[in-house]
Amino acid sequence: MASTLPRPGQPVRGSKTGKPIMALFDLLGRTWALGTVWQLSTGAMTFRELQAACGMVSPSVLNRRLKELMASGLVERAERGYQLSEAGRELFALLQPLGGWSETWADRIAQTEVDDGQPI
Repeated sequence: MASTLPRPGQPVRGSKTGKPIMALFDLLGRTWALGTVWQLSTGAMTFRELQAACGMVSPSVLNRRLKELMASGLVERAERGYQLSEAGRELFALLQPLGGWSETWADRIAQTEVDDGQPI
């Protein structure tokens, strides 16, 4: 798995240079990676709780994401399953404002569709 894990300084999806931000985007762009971070922001969860919170993601995908997020230092084992590490909590603090922004953005799109009478 180590060879497929996005690492700063190594070529990653979308970047031949492997700039740290591109490595992060590669990691978080994987199926259920960002969703896993988002769900764990509320606190530790068991595997089954996390699976249910993520819309019943397949166990193999969730297991792979958890391994990658742990290897990247964003998630760690907890007494009660999994939780964000300190780095994971720092990342979530930076991502959280995007949640509010995305609501405003969704409202704008919906309003544009109403005004134009056509979906974008």
